[in-house]
Amino acid sequence: MVDLHSHILPGVDDGALDAGDSLGLARQAVDDGIAWVCATPHIRHDHDLRIAELAARVEDLNSRLRTAELPLSVLPGGEVAETAVEGLTDEELDVVALGAGRWILLEPRPGPLTDTLDDRVAHLVARGHRALIAHPERHLSADMYERLAALVAAGALVQATADFFLREPTAEGMRALAGSGLVHVLGSDAHSSHGGRPMHLAEAFSVLAGIEAVADHVEWMRDIAPRAIVEGGDVVLPFGPVV
Repeated sequence: MVDLHSHILPGVDDGALDAGDSLGLARQAVDDGIAWVCATPHIRHDHDLRIAELAARVEDLNSRLRTAELPLSVLPGGEVAETAVEGLTDEELDVVALGAGRWILLEPRPGPLTDTLDDRVAHLVARGHRALIAHPERHLSADMYERLAALVAAGALVQATADFFLREPTAEGMRALAGSGLVHVLGSDAHSSHGGRPMHLAEAFSVLAGIEAVADHVEWMRDIAPRAIVEGGDVVLPFGPVV
């Protein structure tokens, strides 16, 4: 499996505190059957992260994983805030794209989804990138389903947080979102091995297998789409929104 959303890089944002914490997350991933993890530190104004340093930080972590004999590969990426994306250069966008590709993990601004997110998705398309919308479950509103469907029509995909399918009171809402065809891939959004969301995906995919609208597409959601995203390929949706 591929985890498309994690804060496994140590000491760069509100994620892993140090290399030991990163290795703890890596062990969780390996135990869950995850083979590739996108390191997606926050790219936004309240984090002093230097994009030019990301490649070296990813390689350093991969070196530590090899030394620890953990069969996990960390791929480059970033969780790019809606409010920051237009300020990035083309070179910076390439650095924070997921894997070796052109997909950008795009974090909506706090609060309900608005037209500004549509504008940022269109902005990315104009610059040769595609948007993967992060954790829509944080942006509830009366028209959220309709807005997500419009974003999908504009070429975006939606990434939901795996752990929210497993905990109450979020599980029912997450199942409804997936049942409406508005969840395409999962990510752990794990921050630390000391607590919070674990770097686990498998159990959430088991939940998706019990949702009629997507039950026949779990392999696509778990394996085919994430691999295409990190390889920079096109993604052909096998199902559409039902809103």
